[in-house]
Amino acid sequence: MERRTHDYARHGTTSLFAALDVKAGTVIGQCYPRHRASEFRRFLDEIEAAVPADLDVHLVLDNSATHKTKLIRDWLARRL
Repeated sequence: MERRTHDYARHGTTSLFAALDVKAGTVIGQCYPRHRASEFRRFLDEIEAAVPADLDVHLVLDNSATHKTKLIRDWLARRL
């Protein structure tokens, strides 16, 4: 098991956010150098711009703290 310290560097690792249109078989994907709420918010905005307003979007999120920030909770609450 690898332990990480406060000075852990990701050495080129990127974070992928992806959205799948199951019916069309297309993917909206974006890679970011960091995995923060601000990057995830930009990705949610990209999905919102690409998906017609009359369609529902279902989100499947992992247990990352990125998805639990006030920024993201507020964004989601405005769209319920």
